[in-house]
Amino acid sequence: MLTPSQCRAARALLDWSQQQLADQSKIGNATIRNFESGKTAPQHATLDVLRRCFESAGIIFIDENGEGPGARLRKAANG
Repeated sequence: MLTPSQCRAARALLDWSQQQLADQSKIGNATIRNFESGKTAPQHATLDVLRRCFESAGIIFIDENGEGPGARLRKAANG
């Protein structure tokens, strides 16, 4: 679904703070902070909202493939 490290990586790729992610996703900053630190595991619906928010901003999530899950930026469209 979405791991804490993928969330941190996606924010870094977008140069977003936790507050910016909270504003974009309409999810509380404390929820994001606690998820990223591993203190809590949000509901699946919350993780889905975060993932869709990142994907709409240009993030592609890479599922576990033997090397671990990850995130990268979508290639910019040419002209």
